[in-house]
Amino acid sequence: MRKVLLDVHTHTVASGHAYSSLQEMVKAAADKELQVLGITEHGPSVPGTCPLLYFRNMFVVPRQMYGVRLLMGCEVNILDTKGSLDLDDEYLDRLDIALAGIHANCWKGGDKNQNTEGVLAVIHHPKIHIICHPGDGTADMDFERLVLASKETHTLLEVNNHSLAPQRKKTSAVTNNLEILRLCKKHDVPLILGSDAHISFQIADYSRIMPLVEEVGFPDELIMNYWPEQFFKYFQRPF
Repeated sequence: MRKVLLDVHTHTVASGHAYSSLQEMVKAAADKELQVLGITEHGPSVPGTCPLLYFRNMFVVPRQMYGVRLLMGCEVNILDTKGSLDLDDEYLDRLDIALAGIHANCWKGGDKNQNTEGVLAVIHHPKIHIICHPGDGTADMDFERLVLASKETHTLLEVNNHSLAPQRKKTSAVTNNLEILRLCKKHDVPLILGSDAHISFQIADYSRIMPLVEEVGFPDELIMNYWPEQFFKYFQRPF
């Protein structure tokens, strides 16, 4: 395993169900010798998360701390099969990085094709960088279509460590993420690993993902966490 230098899916106490402050998270990233950390609090549809005012005031946060480049963003919620989001462009424009994903408590889904169409609409959204945990099983989807759209748009798909925790009871997460890894390898599409850390000790923890990466023989060159410079150059939208 190469040295992980980047983790852009993490949460602080501002998300309402996480346990470390922003500075604790950045300090932990520095201790792990990360170059880039993303703080991506949940969007407003998740119960208990931060208010919209939080995203308006993020300009006060230094973007360099303890030698780590900090990206202040959001894990935006995909709400339905039309690809509706719970942050509009005014707020998306305030973010350094925008992740978007499905969460059961604020998702109105349909059949496999409808779910896929909703996520495809978000993959094509010009202000979204990453689709988080598409393989966690919350919605049935056609992963090959997502992978091909990811390749076309340079919107990264995430393999999420937190989704694989036994306590989450995501029974299809292993199978789904193996499929995503195999399809990305088949089509030569880069992806990103997400710790989805909810406490500082989880930053850059991909311990549940790595056995899947090894099983597939997934190439290091397609894992963006090892290549910060390539990560910033990859997206067809500015940082």
